Amino acid sequence: MTPNREDYLKLILELGGDQQKINNKQIVAGLSVSAASVSEMLTKLVKEGLVAHTAYQGVQLTEAGLVSASNLLRKHRLWEVFLVEHLNYSWNEVHDDAEVLEHVTSEKLAQNLADYLGDPKQCPHGGVIPGAKEKVQEVKRMTLADYQVGDRIRIARVLDEKELLDYLVSLGIGIGDCYTITDCAAYEGPITIENEAQSCSVSHKAAMTIFVDQI
Repeated sequence: MTPNREDYLKLILELGGDQQKINNKQIVAGLSVSAASVSEMLTKLVKEGLVAHTAYQGVQLTEAGLVSASNLLRKHRLWEVFLVEHLNYSWNEVHDDAEVLEHVTSEKLAQNLADYLGDPKQCPHGGVIPGAKEKVQEVKRMTLADYQVGDRIRIARVLDEKELLDYLVSLGIGIGDCYTITDCAAYEGPITIENEAQSCSVSHKAAMTIFVDQI
C-alpha cells in the first residue's frame, strides 16, 4: 500500500516533528519509500501549509499539521487497542485495518470507542493516545541507534509501520523488553542487543525507529 499524505503527517509526528525538524532520510526509513517519493510528498505538504521546510535541516509540522496528525493518530491508535484487546490481533497485525477504520471514524465514534476501552493512554506500539481535541505529545526519547555498547535500554515505543513490526516480531522484540547493547557494527551496520533470554542483531535502519529508555 502506497503511503498517503496522512501517513506522512502521522509519521512526522511520531518521529517528533512537532518539536524538531525531521530529515528525509528518517521518513524514507519510516515509510520504506524512495527518496524521490518523499521529496514529492513533502513539497505538497508544504504547499498545503501542513509542514514547514528548512533547507538542509528537514521539515516540521505547522500548527495545522499538528492538529490534523493528532486527530488521525488518536483514531488510529484507539482502533489498534480495540483490535488487540478485543479481536485477538497481534501488535504487528493491526496497522492496516486501523488505517482503514480511522478514515471512517467520526468524532462521536472515536469518543465512544475511547469510553468503551476505558480511555487508554497508550497504543500497542507504545505511542501516546491524546484526548479529544488534544495534541499528541510523545515522551521525548532517543532511538536505539543513538546509544553505545554497554548501555542498558528498555524498548519504549516503535514506529507503527507494518514492515518494521513484522521484523521485530521475527526477532522476538516487544515493548517493555530490556536489553544490553553488546555490539555496534561500523558503517551503520547492525546493533546487537542481549538479555537473559536471547541475543539478536537489529539493523541500523530499524534501530533508527525504535525509541528506548536508558536503564
